[in-house]
Amino acid sequence: MALLGAVIIFNCKNNQPTNGKPNIVTTTTMITDLVKNIGGDKINVQGLMGSGVDPHLFKASEGDVSKLANADIIFYGGLHLEGKLVEVFEKMSRQNIKTIAVSDALDKTTLIASELFPGNYDPHIWFNIDYWIQITQYVADQLSKTDPENKLFYETNAKNYIEKLEVLKKEITATIQTLSKEKRILVTAHDAFSYFGKAYDFEVVGLQGLSTATEAGVQDVQKLATFIIDKKVKAIFVESSVPKRTIEALQAAVTSKGHDVSIGGTLYSDALGNAGSMEGTYIGMFQYNVNTIVNALK
Repeated sequence: MALLGAVIIFNCKNNQPTNGKPNIVTTTTMITDLVKNIGGDKINVQGLMGSGVDPHLFKASEGDVSKLANADIIFYGGLHLEGKLVEVFEKMSRQNIKTIAVSDALDKTTLIASELFPGNYDPHIWFNIDYWIQITQYVADQLSKTDPENKLFYETNAKNYIEKLEVLKKEITATIQTLSKEKRILVTAHDAFSYFGKAYDFEVVGLQGLSTATEAGVQDVQKLATFIIDKKVKAIFVESSVPKRTIEALQAAVTSKGHDVSIGGTLYSDALGNAGSMEGTYIGMFQYNVNTIVNALK
């Protein structure tokens, strides 16, 4: 980490807003999208991760560290989502750079606890829209503290965005209600959809655990294949940020037992779709995922 220290020392001397606007650095695409919706043209936003990037495995490059060192605020997910960046965030905080975990907006007692790691929680909080509403207000509050002259602007944008999220909730609920409860079994590459499942009454099973850092073994694949057959699951799903070979191996295991299961499509879990596309926004991603899930499982 010697390079990290050198970059921080050099850049902290130049930690000034560009064009009079606060410099904001974000980690995941979901957070980048949210901060842009609230900050608009009053801030400069740089997202570290792009479409298809797995935050569990992301490592900061020299360029990324330079961006972080020149930030006025760093917004990240927290809850060990960006596990390989923890040391970087700690060093930034010691250099008096404001590092904010958006998960701090939430009451930890309401989160899904990790069965394997006591005291840790499922970090995929964006799949609970109510959580994202709380986080929207939290981000607006933090931007207002950093840039009080534009407080009303941030508050107004947050209010408008929350209204859109409330509409999204109604639309999603109506779509999911067209799928009978016995068909609400969601099998994906890793365990990213538990908050979604809890909110919309899906049984969710991931081939890998909460993190993609450890790969599923043969026994995991065979066990899940048996589950799919027993439950008569019609379709399983690839994730955009996880290699599809894991789900293809699962499909092959089901086929080898004399049963058929289709790959119902690609879901966006840990990253949004390409910029400029419907799936490149949080709201569009949620709509796309739900439509894909419901259409494949009907």
